[in-house]
Amino acid sequence: MSQLRIIKQSMKLMGNHFEISVVADDEDWAINKINEGVVEIKRIEKLLTTFSDDSQTNQINAHAGIEPVKVSREVFDLIERSIRISTVTQGAFDISYGSVDKSLWNFDTTMKKLPSREVAKQAVKLINYKNIVLDRDKSTVFLKEKGMRIGFGGIGKGYAAEKAKEIMKASGVENGIVNASGDLTTWGFQPDGKPWTIGIADPNLAQHIFSYLSVTNLSIATSGNYEKFVMIGGKKYSHTINPKTGLPISGIKSVTIISTNAEIADAMATPVTVMGVKAGLFMVNQINNLEAIIIDDNNKIYTSKNIHFN
Repeated sequence: MSQLRIIKQSMKLMGNHFEISVVADDEDWAINKINEGVVEIKRIEKLLTTFSDDSQTNQINAHAGIEPVKVSREVFDLIERSIRISTVTQGAFDISYGSVDKSLWNFDTTMKKLPSREVAKQAVKLINYKNIVLDRDKSTVFLKEKGMRIGFGGIGKGYAAEKAKEIMKASGVENGIVNASGDLTTWGFQPDGKPWTIGIADPNLAQHIFSYLSVTNLSIATSGNYEKFVMIGGKKYSHTINPKTGLPISGIKSVTIISTNAEIADAMATPVTVMGVKAGLFMVNQINNLEAIIIDDNNKIYTSKNIHFN
C-alpha cells in the first residue's frame, strides 16, 4: 500500500515565490491538483496586475477622475472588502496607495535621509479610500481624483492563496498548504495526522525561526522590516509607509497575523504595523477569528488576548 506524503511544487507567481504542498500517495495526482491551484493564481494575477494595460485594475486607474469603469463582480467584491478593511483600520490599510511616487522612498543604500514631512504629505495626498466610488448595480468603480491609482499589493497574495485553496479543496485535496511568499493558508493535516507546524521568522535573522505554531484550517501572514529597510541616523525605518503621513514607520520589527482566511491575514499585517502596538492589538482583540504577534524594535513580544506562549 502506498504511503501518504507531502508533495510540493515551487514557482514564481504574482512577482512572488509561491510553494504549494499537497498530502497524497500519488505524485501525478498531487501535481495535477497543484497545477489547478496555479491556474487559479494566474487567473487572479491577470485580473489584479498593474503591469498589464488591459487588466481591470489598470482600466480603473487609467480612467481616474474621468469616468467609472465596469468590472467583474469578483474584482468589485474584492475592492468592496478592501474598503471595509480600510474603514476598520481607519485608513491604515488603503488600496489607493498606488498613486505614491516610488522614487520618494527607494529603500536601498543610496537613501541617506527621509523626505521632508511636506514632500511626503504631498506624495500621499491622492491616497484616500473614501474617493473610491462603487456602484453595485452597475458593477462600476470610479476613482474621484485624477492621478489616483489602486493596487492590490497588500491583499492580492492572500486572496490568491485563499482562492487556490478553494479550487484544490473542491477538486478533492483534503490536506495542503498554499504559501505565497510567507503569507500562507493551511487545511487538513500532515501525513501523520498531526496539525501543520508553521515557523514564525525571527525578525533579527530572517532565516531563523523564533517560534512554531501548530495549525490547521488557519492562515498566517507576516509583515516585517527585516527584508526591506533603511538605516538613517542610527534608526531603522521599515519599507512600510504610513498612508496618512507618507513617512516610513518605525518601532515595530514584525507583525504576524493569524486568521481563518488568508486574504484577511494578508490585509491586516501591514495596518497593524502602521497603527503601532497599542492601537493594533486593541483593534485585533475586537475582531473574531483574528490574532496577532507583534515584535517591537527592542525585541519585546506582544500578543493578542488568545495567544499564549509557553
